Amino acid sequence: MDRFLASVERRAFVAARMAVGNDDDALDIVQDAMMKLAEKYSEREPAEWPPLFQRILQSRIRDFYRRAKVRNRFRTWFGFGNTEEQNKSDPFDEIKDPGAREPIEHLDAKQELASLEVAIAALPQRQQQAFMLRTWDGLDVEQTARAMGCSSGSVKTHYSRAMQALRKRAEETV
Repeated sequence: MDRFLASVERRAFVAARMAVGNDDDALDIVQDAMMKLAEKYSEREPAEWPPLFQRILQSRIRDFYRRAKVRNRFRTWFGFGNTEEQNKSDPFDEIKDPGAREPIEHLDAKQELASLEVAIAALPQRQQQAFMLRTWDGLDVEQTARAMGCSSGSVKTHYSRAMQALRKRAEETV
């Protein structure tokens, strides 16, 4: 279980960070998902862990949005604005450069990654989930469907729409 959790930790953090836009909240979400998997499903076969973990992670992200919606509603009713400062650090900044590059190449790659992160974050939630689970986590259609709690046809639709939106955005920036 420890090896599995270590292997998904970074990808899960980046996915949660893209979904919620805050490092601290993303870390809390990933930690909660890992704890739940370890508590409830450690006796299951290791092959079952990836879709179970992703399902738990996506559930925690949805819970975060539900709580934020209620919290913001109360703030609005009582005349308070959103006073939380979001940590704007970029997790892609921490990725090690796999090869020696010229500074301009490094800058171009960094800008492309930042642009991709913005484009993914702009996708609707379900499209973002399908894209991240299929592309980033490498789950197949059935595993993604189980993680998202929907049919495989829905996964295909959300993933296709996400790819279309990302291609369109890439064409606009060129």
